[in-house]
Amino acid sequence: MDMAPLSHMPEPLCLIENTNGPLLVNPEALKILSAIRQPVVVVAIVGLYRTGKSYLMNKLAGKNKGFSVGSTVQSNTKGIWMWCMPHPKKPDHTLVLLDTEGLGDVEKGDNQNDSWIFALAVLLSSTFVYNSIGTINQQAMDQLHYVTELTRRIRAKSSPDKHEVQDSANFVSFFPDFVWTLRDFSLELEADGQPITADEYLENSLKLKQGNDKKTKNFNEPRLCIRKFFPEKKCFIFDRPAHRKYLIHLEQLQEEDLNPEFREQVADFCFYILSHSKAKTLSGGITVNGPRLESLVLTYVNSISSGDLPCLESAVLALAEIENLAAVQKAIAHYDQQMGQKLKLPTETLQELLDLHRATEKEAIEVFMKNSFKDVDQVFQKKLGDKLEAKRDDFCKQNMKASSDYCMALIQDIFHPLYEDVKQGKFSKPGGYYLFIKKMNELKNKYHQVPRKGVQTEETLRKYLDSKEGVADALLQTDQSLTEKEKEIEVERMKSEAAEAANKMLEEMQKKSEQMMQEKEASYQEHVKQLTEKMEKERAQLTADQERVLALKLQEQGRLLREGFQKESMKLQEEIVALQKKQERGGPCNIL
Repeated sequence: MDMAPLSHMPEPLCLIENTNGPLLVNPEALKILSAIRQPVVVVAIVGLYRTGKSYLMNKLAGKNKGFSVGSTVQSNTKGIWMWCMPHPKKPDHTLVLLDTEGLGDVEKGDNQNDSWIFALAVLLSSTFVYNSIGTINQQAMDQLHYVTELTRRIRAKSSPDKHEVQDSANFVSFFPDFVWTLRDFSLELEADGQPITADEYLENSLKLKQGNDKKTKNFNEPRLCIRKFFPEKKCFIFDRPAHRKYLIHLEQLQEEDLNPEFREQVADFCFYILSHSKAKTLSGGITVNGPRLESLVLTYVNSISSGDLPCLESAVLALAEIENLAAVQKAIAHYDQQMGQKLKLPTETLQELLDLHRATEKEAIEVFMKNSFKDVDQVFQKKLGDKLEAKRDDFCKQNMKASSDYCMALIQDIFHPLYEDVKQGKFSKPGGYYLFIKKMNELKNKYHQVPRKGVQTEETLRKYLDSKEGVADALLQTDQSLTEKEKEIEVERMKSEAAEAANKMLEEMQKKSEQMMQEKEASYQEHVKQLTEKMEKERAQLTADQERVLALKLQEQGRLLREGFQKESMKLQEEIVALQKKQERGGPCNIL
């Protein structure tokens, strides 16, 4: 089932179309995502137009053709294109490649959709590749102004609380890993005459300058943003692939026509991306699959279209709404299926039914817990609880009816001939009354010996015999072999028997009521137990996430101090303190 849609994706599809007006989501692409049940590893590439982005993406796909690699200066990809395939290195994962239209296209004029395309690529990916030509100079940094704009394009929280520092302090917790690919790179990689790695070259390029003038601020701002938002960074350099005259048809060149260094660099890049790119996750360690990615795409693009900023928290809550509703349905379907298989009505006792309900309810809550997340104030768990309670009550009613129906049919079968004999006058003779009582007791014993009559055994019999009370009474009064005194004694015996039966019924009702109360309490405790376990797991995950972010911020703070940037370090210190306070508070937790 997971693989079906992938085999139908021989080539990429437009996922988000940039019409130069509103961004449009392609339903056909969403349909493909909705069928991918595996975790998705999402690699997005962004960069200026005509910088060879699509070539790298095709290589990741293991293909020569696919994403458009046109040779004219008119950039081909309008919007974001998607290609899904089984992940070549991670079993049971799907690789989703996102190729974006070239940024800064002269033909499109000053299109603010460029900034949105950039922001969406960041929001949707687990690895974000930024592709540029040449060295990392000021021009390359200026072109990365999209990074500095992210604070005006994205929100982490729908309404940051009073303990929060600026909202962008949370970006690091959900931003992708950052890979910078430098094409046609002609410099020798060295610093102070010593050879350095591409990663060290990137680190050096991101160092800040001292000073407060506008030029220095412009120099520092994109560097600070990259350092703060993308702590996990990697850099790859690529030689020119071939002689300039061949570059027009790069995808048509044979491997042997390509510069061997370039071939090796592409292979290294592909190996790294396919080995190191992680599955896309959301805060709280929620792994993203196809339907979840589909939901994120829709939520983000709808926010942009309606003039709002895409907000991670709102997107996660919108996703949780869809999935928690489905989780309730899955849990109820499991309950229905199990009860349908195991429950044979009528049950001998109420406890038998309640025990089966309790065991099945426990499983249903487990199904819900497994499939739900971020159930704020347990809204959906309460819905599940209400539905399960209603189903239990309905089974109790069905059980009573099944028992009553069965008992009534049995009573008719057993007692009907006796009353026919009464009509025929068989007992209208001296001694007939005691004969009738003897026969009645024999038939009662016969009735009681029939197994699995259910919870209405006594009640149904009592009601039936009450309706026939006049018959025994008439036989008693007309039996000439009995004295008046004997008749009085017999009337008293019948009254006392009726009172005893009524008491027994009352006790039975009280017992049932107690069993139902115990059942409700056990059900509540089961909900609380499973919720507490889930919350503890989620809290552990949250703590791990916060620890990771804290470590990254402390690392960056150390770098800033070493480089002598006290002011920037103090700003980061505020974020670190806020995060530590948040950890101490432990986040919200309210039990049912």
